[in-house]
Amino acid sequence: MLIREAVANDFDGIRLYAQLNPDDPVVTDGRDRTVFQTIVNSDHLRLFVGEMDGTLVTTCYLNFIPNMTRNVSPYCVIENVVTEQARRNQGLGKTLIKYVLDFAWAQGCYKVMLQTGSKRESTHNFYKSCGFRADDKFAFVARPE
Repeated sequence: MLIREAVANDFDGIRLYAQLNPDDPVVTDGRDRTVFQTIVNSDHLRLFVGEMDGTLVTTCYLNFIPNMTRNVSPYCVIENVVTEQARRNQGLGKTLIKYVLDFAWAQGCYKVMLQTGSKRESTHNFYKSCGFRADDKFAFVARPE
């Protein structure tokens, strides 16, 4: 599997996200393409993809956050981790997460965080196997009502 940062031509392949949140409405007015281009062109946002035989099979989104503490070391938040359903449980997601963590450490980040909305123990065990701890911080989420 080739792991790389997404480029403008990856927009159609990034449809993997439909498998992450299948109940999300399909966006047809072009906002998704505009946001994709913003991500690809940003210095603080990275969208990583795993590609096999010209097809995107796994992806995750890395957000860099400048920081005034920890010796002004940045930190990152990983979001939207998804692997093609037919290719799950083959180590592709774990390989991608390792690559992304190594990338963050090379950029001087002092931590990488993620949250998951999944209640499945297998998902939690996956993240633990990638080196994440569930006992370090508490996460709180606010949403507009």
